[in-house]
Amino acid sequence: MVISYADFQIRDWQPGDRHGAAEVIRRVLAEYDLPWQPDSADQDVMAVEDYYLSRGGTFWVVEHQGTIVGTSAFYPIHRQDNAVEIRKMYLLPTARNQGLGSFLLQQLETAIAHQGFTAIWIETASILKEAVQLYESRGYLAATGVETDRCDRVYVKHLTP
Repeated sequence: MVISYADFQIRDWQPGDRHGAAEVIRRVLAEYDLPWQPDSADQDVMAVEDYYLSRGGTFWVVEHQGTIVGTSAFYPIHRQDNAVEIRKMYLLPTARNQGLGSFLLQQLETAIAHQGFTAIWIETASILKEAVQLYESRGYLAATGVETDRCDRVYVKHLTP
């Protein structure tokens, strides 16, 4: 799968992307003084096959001129029936403020709906103000039940089956 947006390519993760994807996430977290946690909250990035692909999930990378500048992913969860959690939606500063984040979220929602899921959950941190604004503008509603240490917000969006 490859989706184009302006000069960006959104594509399925490949094993050679592991360190590039991890570096994007580490850099964005550092920008907001949030910890990179490869042994807990971020262990899924180091084992995409186990956390996403083998569970019926998806992990995408965003490239610009052959360099990974973003990530996004989802996998099924058990918070409710037919639910997924969107995870690892990060863009480097050079990829922001171009509508890419909104486009990427819309593509994730389309892929999730196409697979028959009816609920999307997202955890984030209040300090990621742009992400919070994006989720709220796309109809995600505040919920309870944060499960990740560095996150303090959780959102849910119900899709029409």
